[in-house]
Parts: sequence; structure tokens; C-alpha cells
Amino acid sequence: MSRIGNKVIDVPAGVTVSVSDNVASVKGAKGELVVRIPENISVVEEGTQIYVKRANDDQQNRENHGTTRALLHNAIVGVSQGFKKVLEIEGIGFKATQDGKNVRLDIGFSHPVFIAPKEATTSIIVKSATEVWVEGIDRQSVGQTAATIRGVRPPEPYLGKGIRYQGEYILRREGKRAGKK
Repeated sequence: MSRIGNKVIDVPAGVTVSVSDNVASVKGAKGELVVRIPENISVVEEGTQIYVKRANDDQQNRENHGTTRALLHNAIVGVSQGFKKVLEIEGIGFKATQDGKNVRLDIGFSHPVFIAPKEATTSIIVKSATEVWVEGIDRQSVGQTAATIRGVRPPEPYLGKGIRYQGEYILRREGKRAGKK
């Protein structure tokens, strides 16, 4: 059984959390996020620490307890530090270019592919022709935008060409000719 909901959330300096009407508003240097609190979950602020409590031990309340704590923690980290996913493009002729807020991918199709950020809290930055950064304060939208970019051309197992996360290991397969001698 997970004990995530029982962990204390430390609020860093410069971040304010206000809870009213089952909605937690988190404000920081990078922006503002809102987290919805389920009705049987309560959020208690004590100085620079936040505790998430549940009314009883029903199955749904236990599930909401850990989820609410994780969402609140992600919001606090997002408005103070932000989230970033780095994507690498590998393949001859494969490249990315910045097109305003969007990214243009030339990755072996007969046409370029344009990807826009999912929400206003996310931005796509092309650092080089083979490196794309997805940054933002909302962890879910950063991950979804990065997954959308990766989904255009996932890495294939024979040559490793495609778009991958930085540090992602691709299990390589040997081709038909490798076994013949």
C-alpha cells in the first residue's frame, strides 16, 4: 500500500498556497496553477509545511489522498522550479526548427510536421537541429507535449532512428543479415 498521501509537502520561499472551496491555488515566480481537492480530502497548512488528510479509509478516499498530495506537490515544484523534458532526434536528414511557438519536424516524411504546445503553460524550444526542449510549469502538459513530439517518429529498434527522450535506452535488434554467414 502506498504511503504517498502521508508525506509532508515543504513549501519553498516565494511560493504561496491558498485553499478555499475545494480548490488550492499555488502561486510562485514562474506562474500560477490551480489544483482541485476532492470533497473528502482536506489540506492543512502549518507554517511552511502542508499536510493532506483524508476523512476515512474508504477505497476511493485512499486513492484520492495520494493523488491529491502528488498533484499539489507537482504544482508547488512547477511554479518554483518548472519541469523540462529533453528530446533527441537521430537520423540522417532528420531535424527540428523553431516556427514561432511551434516546432517544425523534418523527419523523413514527404511533408513537414508542425507541433504546437498543449497549453499556454508549456513552451517548446529548439536548442539545436537535433535537440528539442519542452518546458513549463504544468507537469502533465509538459509530458503530454513531449509524448506528442516523440509519437511523430518513435525510435525504431534496428537503426535507432527517430525521436527519443534524453537518456532513453532503445533495445536494439539484429537484422536479417547479421545471423547469416
